[in-house]
Amino acid sequence: MQLKGKAHIFTNDVNTDDIIASKYKSSTTDMLEMSKYLMGNIDPDFVRRIAPGDFIVAGSNFGCGSSRETAPRVIRLAGLSAVLAKGFARIFFRNAINVGLPVVECDTDKIKGGDQLEVDLSAGLVRNITQETEIKIAPLPPVMLELLNDGGLSEHFKKHGTFHLQSIREEK
Repeated sequence: MQLKGKAHIFTNDVNTDDIIASKYKSSTTDMLEMSKYLMGNIDPDFVRRIAPGDFIVAGSNFGCGSSRETAPRVIRLAGLSAVLAKGFARIFFRNAINVGLPVVECDTDKIKGGDQLEVDLSAGLVRNITQETEIKIAPLPPVMLELLNDGGLSEHFKKHGTFHLQSIREEK
């Protein structure tokens, strides 16, 4: 799976209420409407600057806080292709995979806002086109790639009618 877009930089400890403020979660159940307020607590103009395929790039502990799937879901619905961070809250990481949002753990220190990136999840590589550098990442396990390719866990179940992972069958 290859992804391309521009980097948008955030710091450490971005929590789920920073990603989507609770005031929006309580005012509507329309996830697409909520995605218009993505990162609004930190940067109210964020959604006006992003383009489909862009990336959130952050420090450590991204997605700490609430365990709801709302935060990764609105990131995906806003059109961002992935989140790259030094580290993720465990429940956010798993929720992201469940909703079909790629999450990449890597050293983000040298990525600057506006850098054009290419992320190859299968090969385990982040290419910074702007700076002409590469960051090696651990490739995601085949099981996670398969879920992401299907659009997340729910879409996987819709497609196969069960938890049917070809990647597990091929490993046996």
